[in-house]
Amino acid sequence: MTFPLNLQTLSDHPLPPLPLDGDKEDRGAVLVVGGKTDMAGAAILAGVAALRVGAGKLQIRCEPSGLAALSVAVPEARILVSSSGASGARRLAPEAARCSALVIGPGMESRPREQRFARGLLSACDAPAVVDAGALPDPDSAEAFAKVARGRVILTPHAGEMAGMLGITKTEVRAEPLDAARKAAAMYSAVILMKGVTTFIVSPDGTAWRHEGGASGLGTSGSGDVLAGAIGGLIARGSAPVTAALWGVVLHARAGQALAEAGAPLGFLAREIPGCFPALLARLSDRAETSR
Repeated sequence: MTFPLNLQTLSDHPLPPLPLDGDKEDRGAVLVVGGKTDMAGAAILAGVAALRVGAGKLQIRCEPSGLAALSVAVPEARILVSSSGASGARRLAPEAARCSALVIGPGMESRPREQRFARGLLSACDAPAVVDAGALPDPDSAEAFAKVARGRVILTPHAGEMAGMLGITKTEVRAEPLDAARKAAAMYSAVILMKGVTTFIVSPDGTAWRHEGGASGLGTSGSGDVLAGAIGGLIARGSAPVTAALWGVVLHARAGQALAEAGAPLGFLAREIPGCFPALLARLSDRAETSR
């Protein structure tokens, strides 16, 4: 059975309350692990999105050459420098262990080195994580990934990335996206967020939710990085992975709708999406609370 992802679903999966007299320590820390310097924008988008949904603190990992630029571009973040691969994972392990949520993969190339890097970080800490883009696993690493994922990881592929994760064609994924998502959830012991015109969220036990709608303008460069960062920020605030995925998908879609209504269906930028999050999240939270 597949459940609709709507306001009632959010009401049934509430965000944890935040103390009115709390500070940033109460809202968790996010570590965004991005790729090379020429794709540093992806990590910036994810990090800003995490803060915009209320995460308390932000750290961004980058290659050595990106330190100065990222420090200026995201003054709210602490910038960590490391290479990828096993040595990079060891360098970041102590920081990852102190974080409430990880977002791994924005701007990464899809290579075995990056996949090993992601598994190394996940094995070094118990924090929930969002794994996206070049850090997504493939069938050859499925068993190793499932051992470190243990149901606390959200994988966020589009159809082409899902094809690589399952070793099938993109056409096959598009023909049966829910079936593909269920197979991947079981295969990788992870929550799957299968992105598309219709988005599916599937838990490792096969429970599935379907979201229709959003805005066509969300199909733009960097939009997926924003979604991954928003989910990471919601996890940092204390949400379980499935809850964070459900709220993140709705929030991302509503932001796209708001930008489309304010301007035009196409042409808004991924960097504009996070700015919509605070007000939308407050309204969604109030409406979900009222319908409970």
